[in-house]
Amino acid sequence: MDLLWPIKWLIELILVSFHTGFSAIGLGFDSGLSWVLSIVGLVLVVRAALIPVFVRQIKSQRNMMLVQPELMKLQKKYKGKNDRESREKFAREQMDLYKRTGSSPFSSCLPLLLQMPIFMGLFFVLNDAQRNNAGVGLLDANLALSFSQAEIFGAMLSDTFFGSDAINVKIIAGIMIVLMSASQFITQKQIMTKNQNPDVQNSQFMQTQKILLYVLPLVFLVSGLTFPLGVMTYWLVSNFWTMGQQFVVIRNMPTPGSQAYKERQERLAKKGKPIDVLPSISSSEDSDESPEDQTPETRQRQQPVSKNRAKKKKKK
Repeated sequence: MDLLWPIKWLIELILVSFHTGFSAIGLGFDSGLSWVLSIVGLVLVVRAALIPVFVRQIKSQRNMMLVQPELMKLQKKYKGKNDRESREKFAREQMDLYKRTGSSPFSSCLPLLLQMPIFMGLFFVLNDAQRNNAGVGLLDANLALSFSQAEIFGAMLSDTFFGSDAINVKIIAGIMIVLMSASQFITQKQIMTKNQNPDVQNSQFMQTQKILLYVLPLVFLVSGLTFPLGVMTYWLVSNFWTMGQQFVVIRNMPTPGSQAYKERQERLAKKGKPIDVLPSISSSEDSDESPEDQTPETRQRQQPVSKNRAKKKKKK
């Protein structure tokens, strides 16, 4: 049994639903525009469904930045200790630190990994359509043929950079590949320059981010040469969504201590609004202040006096 069957069925449902709607308003059954807009609709549905995951990712990344000083202390503590017991203690304390702070070193890859089955499902749906094969759900033989042969700027959605000798296909595919790689690079770059705490520039987390800055665009650059235009349309729109979403998040939920955080503090101060308080990884619901450190108003709450008691005091 095909493990991607449920995903492919769902993809076909979304694509056909959007295509039916766009065809109904006059875009044309075999129009490339109607199918491209259907792919855009698929992106919007998928990315909207992943918003809770993205929010969780952002929180985890913020916690990862906050935990870096503690993690660097832990690495310094076990530096040069290569015996088995020390390695096990380091791994255990590291995992305890991640668990206590709600952070994860793999948080930045989570949305990408969750989209991979969608990408693979769309790839195989289009691959079957190239052979004029019906899908597993609503994408019947007629729709599959319409999808694969739909043209945008004279290039079919099933065409690939290496799979076609037409110059317009290579130009369109080349532009899309460059835009895919550039949007991925810009997204990662704005994280590196605007949303990172300079105090942890040499941390392992930051080194991983620097690697991703160049690796991910390279992946899009190489793999895009073999992807059909329909699949690249999905990834291009998805990358633009990510870039815009990242901009909004960095502006409104910046990492504490980053350049974006300072700019947000300045904006809040100009508007006369209270500035954000730097969170602490060791914070808890209870106050850390001892009774001696608390003010008298904090230690003893003034009990309200009822009206009858107030009158008796006046008579006395």
